[in-house]
Amino acid sequence: MRAILLIGTVALTLCACDSEPTPEQHGSNPSLPAPHRGLLPDMTIPRLTAWGNDRPTVPQGYTIQAIATDLRIPRQTLVLPNGDILVTEGTGGQGAPRLNPKAFIANIIKSWGKTSVAGGNRLTLLRDADGDGTYETRSIFASNLNGPYGLALVNGVLYVANQDALVRFDYREGQTEASGTPTLVTNLPSAINHHWTKSLAASPDGRFLYVGIGSNSNITERGIDVEVDRAMVWQVDPQTGAHRPYATGLRNPTALTIQPGTGQLWAVANERDEIGPNLVPDYLTSVREGAFYGWPYSYWGQNVDVRVQPQNPERVASAIRPDYALGAHVAALGVAFSTPAMGAGFADGVFVGQHGSWNRASPVGYKVAFVPFRDGRPAGDPIDFVSGFLNSEGNARGRPVGVSVDPRGALIVADDLSNTVWRITAAR
Repeated sequence: MRAILLIGTVALTLCACDSEPTPEQHGSNPSLPAPHRGLLPDMTIPRLTAWGNDRPTVPQGYTIQAIATDLRIPRQTLVLPNGDILVTEGTGGQGAPRLNPKAFIANIIKSWGKTSVAGGNRLTLLRDADGDGTYETRSIFASNLNGPYGLALVNGVLYVANQDALVRFDYREGQTEASGTPTLVTNLPSAINHHWTKSLAASPDGRFLYVGIGSNSNITERGIDVEVDRAMVWQVDPQTGAHRPYATGLRNPTALTIQPGTGQLWAVANERDEIGPNLVPDYLTSVREGAFYGWPYSYWGQNVDVRVQPQNPERVASAIRPDYALGAHVAALGVAFSTPAMGAGFADGVFVGQHGSWNRASPVGYKVAFVPFRDGRPAGDPIDFVSGFLNSEGNARGRPVGVSVDPRGALIVADDLSNTVWRITAAR
């Protein structure tokens, strides 16, 4: 095994397949280079380093502060009606059986970019009682969860998407601790859980919940049988637990949100790997009922992935293109619509938390981007809103995951590498 690791590390170090300029991959019509494959994929994982006295970079006129530190892998956040913030903490995944040497090497290298802190498998509540921006109270709202990730509050009920089940708690405004154990709404696919995160959003009227469920592989290399009910968004009746596929062919829909005023469901999704540093763009898209987004047979509409066998031309012909490319391998894990309270330059659009790449030699992502909207649709290039997670030496001080917008005018960012929750506000 030492020999395998040495060979793999040398091969990964020598590969410089993305030394050429990165093509423009933002917007509705990204440049898609020809796919190429090597013995091993490009892999560069920035090593962990401390923030020290530094802070992430935000636009002029905005300030950033850490409102919670020393957490246990914060993932997603939810701003409650009274201004409290709930944070999901934890990790999941059961590991793939019979790892081949390539997967074994990849997992070792990916681990270099993760915190050594154990996941909390809990919900933590943060409270700023006097509204001065300092969250002086911190309590464990619920514990003994299983890879909690997505959150939604509907009509006095708090829903939590664990890696294996959608559960609920009764919620009373002002609670600092759950009143009991969670109640099961429905089980979720959890065998292997290669992509373990389960994202969550609720329809404006609370009639339905939407759960994003990632694939169990890159391109079905573990077989199609382990992909049943995966790579899709479920629509769930919270009263009965009944569910159905709402949209399919989304390899890993990592965050869901509802567009204010329209009720339209939107998602960010992470696309496939190992066909080059500039394929395939991760994306932001409206999620259309009954739509098929291509995975595993094709990408960005009807661009066929020849690695997938057998092919399915009929499915490829039905695949639709996402709305907006974010760039290849940025690993978008958070999405939230803005409000006018965030300031004139960032009033209309979405914030996207980008956890950062592993499948390219030159890292990308590692920031929170703002995608401007016009007339309800993405319009224009993304803008760096929170950056500086990579230092000048290329080491990672943090990695953004979930983003939430406080209606009072603050962006909340969960950072699962430095185990911090950040709060960004416009100067008043």
